Amino acid sequence: MKSFPFLSTRQFLTGLRILLGLMLASHGVMRIYAGTVGGFGEFLGASGFPLGVAVAWGITVFEILGGLALSIGYAVRWIPLVFIIELIVGIILVHAPRGWFVVGYTLGGAEFSTLLIFCFLLVASTAEHR
Repeated sequence: MKSFPFLSTRQFLTGLRILLGLMLASHGVMRIYAGTVGGFGEFLGASGFPLGVAVAWGITVFEILGGLALSIGYAVRWIPLVFIIELIVGIILVHAPRGWFVVGYTLGGAEFSTLLIFCFLLVASTAEHR
């Protein structure tokens, strides 16, 4: 069944999965490129995470490898769940205190992370068993 004049629902979901994976992979790559993994780790440590820099590197590597794996269709049920946990923690530590809106009325709020969570839930819940 075609959900749009030229693409099926399955094709749109595949595109969403690929886009989400590449977005998260690029997030990790940019953190390394910009040299901000250490600062991220210090923030995590100050927020109560033991071994903050090690956790930051673990998150960064998972964003890259998990994002690429998701993009190629590997572990489509569990990789989104890990990203959802990451996003929820980010909302709690960073975004919720700044409000709802990412830009405009407030800056750095939770709206984008919330949208990503629902996109990841959609991808995971519609993944075919392999």
